[in-house]
Amino acid sequence: MKKYLLAHDLGTSGNKATLFSVDGEIVASATYSYDVKWYNNLWAEQNPKDWYRAVCETTKEVLNKVVDGEVIGISFSGQMMGCLCVDKNGKPLADSIIWADMRSEEEADFIKNQIDENSFYHITGHRASASNSLAKLLWIKNNKEDIYNNTYKMLNAKDYIIFKLTGNFVTDYSDASGTNLLDLTALKWSEEIATKVGINLNKMPDLKKSTDIVGYITEAAAKEIGLEVDIPVICGGGDGSMAAVGAGCISSGTAFSSIGTSGWNAITTNVPIYDSGMRTFNFVHIVPGKYVPCGTMQTVGAAISWMIEQFADLEKSIAKDKGESVYTIIEDLISQVKIGSNGVIFLPYLQGERSPWWNSKAKGSFIGLTMTTDHKIIFRSVYEGIAMNLGIILDIMGETQNLDYIVLTGGGARSATWCQIFADIYNIPIHVPSNMEITTSVGAAVTAGVGLGIYENFEVVNRFIKIDRVIKPNIENVNRYKKLKKIFVNSYKTLENIYEDLTEFMEGNIGNTNEE
Repeated sequence: MKKYLLAHDLGTSGNKATLFSVDGEIVASATYSYDVKWYNNLWAEQNPKDWYRAVCETTKEVLNKVVDGEVIGISFSGQMMGCLCVDKNGKPLADSIIWADMRSEEEADFIKNQIDENSFYHITGHRASASNSLAKLLWIKNNKEDIYNNTYKMLNAKDYIIFKLTGNFVTDYSDASGTNLLDLTALKWSEEIATKVGINLNKMPDLKKSTDIVGYITEAAAKEIGLEVDIPVICGGGDGSMAAVGAGCISSGTAFSSIGTSGWNAITTNVPIYDSGMRTFNFVHIVPGKYVPCGTMQTVGAAISWMIEQFADLEKSIAKDKGESVYTIIEDLISQVKIGSNGVIFLPYLQGERSPWWNSKAKGSFIGLTMTTDHKIIFRSVYEGIAMNLGIILDIMGETQNLDYIVLTGGGARSATWCQIFADIYNIPIHVPSNMEITTSVGAAVTAGVGLGIYENFEVVNRFIKIDRVIKPNIENVNRYKKLKKIFVNSYKTLENIYEDLTEFMEGNIGNTNEE
């Protein structure tokens, strides 16, 4: 009988289930979408019941696509830095505050006032931020005291699914390293931080390795998900670290760039990398003893989706008539525009920004518009602006690491034009794997196999992936982008005070519908 590993990727826009053979072949896959609820400009929440429904439905769908065989293990990659409060029965007390939510800026400032920023950064590998779970949990404590008092555990997305399947409250080191509460090198919850900010560590789940078997599917869960009772559940990890495994970045000095709803550049190292300006941060790797220094943007694919929604009605109509993807239509248009978008710069800060600026008040901006600016130029400037910000992050990492190439993953890697833009702005060869959009799923399957003992180590990931394309930088374009990057940086710095003023203006007018 054939044996399968089931991987679930719990992302921001939906869950993808992928069934792999133990030889690394994709047997079946299914996707289930769910919504993000946006409020008050900075709030972003999801219903955890949607996550579980998505896991159950996609599991049933992939199982219906196979004739024979058995699932011998299930594991997860999950969106990180959330805050889901559940009671002792695992019942959600409110919707989950997800990574994109930036409401807890005051709580982040409070953390900074309680602990020296440099000390905090060296304990957790992160600066204190509204992006991370700790500030979100403090917001719950300050604004929803009844929920905080009744919280038994605070969970992330995959942790909630693990509870639903096994009844156990756990998380792994990689997901925990995104909370702002983990001691990065000691691999334990930080009592110092919890004490100073007033958080009860008993509300945090038990810490496990990503490869640990953390329970077995219960009878009740088996009926809901369509699997057999007692199938092992392997803990898995946060999507940032899991993508490193799926991209083949399991040894020190390898790097990848993820182009999804958000986006990041990351490398694999033996020790955390502490940037003097705290512009980048560190996750614990899925691979024991490794770390993932990283710089993350808030809106990457999300900025492209916004652009299409606001400016591409014509292209959507053309795509529908031709039976093509709107992305294909837009790629054809941007390929017609010279690099630098005729002097138009897009600052892609539609939801504040993390790396490299760490400014929740940053706003999206178009600079350089003229009467000759057309929609093709606007489109290309958005693609270039995203790559430009990620390029700045990679430059920071290049200050301490020598990189020969970078693996490009995520949906954005489908665009040949965008891949060339990345190669030229990064000034490094781009390697695109054949499974560019399922690296986190590959990582979860490999993690499951290592946890079950059917794989000796993570080197087996080479069975699962192969490099499909290599894109080399164009030297002429590289030099031109270097000049544009300086203008890009200066544009952001010039607007910093404007962002502050705009935020104060908006906050002062929330709820004011009177027209002058």
